[in-house]
Amino acid sequence: MMTQEIKRVLYATDLSDNSAYAFGYAINLAAKFDAEVVVLHVIDKTMESTQIMFAGYINYTPIEGDLEKRIALIHEDIRKRLKGFIDKNVAADPESAGKVVQIEISKGYPADEILKKADELHCDAIVMGTHGKGIVSRSFFGSVAKRVLRRVRKPVFVIPLPEE
Repeated sequence: MMTQEIKRVLYATDLSDNSAYAFGYAINLAAKFDAEVVVLHVIDKTMESTQIMFAGYINYTPIEGDLEKRIALIHEDIRKRLKGFIDKNVAADPESAGKVVQIEISKGYPADEILKKADELHCDAIVMGTHGKGIVSRSFFGSVAKRVLRRVRKPVFVIPLPEE
């Protein structure tokens, strides 16, 4: 059986400071295989339901269109953060900046979205860290990585992230 070529790498990030470490592996893998990198951030659906529940406790009633505006602002903010993250982490090697061909923001259950996007975007491999301390909880990528590994049919590079 022949080994599949890696032409497209999905890099899943939680936007934590430590996630830059795993990004280095994604860029390195892309350089070695002359592949492209797709950056994916998933807005965790479970966190959204927590916010909705909390809004009920403070008697917050969104005005019509308010939710759509907030979602658009959140997506724009995440896109800017991802772009800044990429620019910062490829500054020393401008050639590697060209490896990132797409930035995706998705909403749902992280493991499901990572697997779905890897297929939809025709990615041959996935790179992700094992935990995060950024926007999401510390155990986010540890549990997400486990869920991805249970169901994936592609190579997955799970990078243990260093302590801060």
